[in-house]
Amino acid sequence: MGVLSSLVLWPLTPVRGVVTLAELIQRQVNDELNDPARTRRQLEELAEARGRGEISAREEREAQARILESRIGPQPAGRAPRRKR
Repeated sequence: MGVLSSLVLWPLTPVRGVVTLAELIQRQVNDELNDPARTRRQLEELAEARGRGEISAREEREAQARILESRIGPQPAGRAPRRKR
């Protein structure tokens, strides 16, 4: 980079720093939200709460559906997810 371009781009340095920081934060959040261990912990906590009688089977299924939907996204309108009976 030449001296002239450095002088011209110097005022934008804080903006580039903020953009870089925002990208880093976004990457970190995505990594944490998509962590399989986090999903497994949430499902295990639900099972433990069900075992202690704190929630009903219906509440457990609904919470599981919310957790899995946040992990894989909503299902298309005409396609219902398969459930074990």
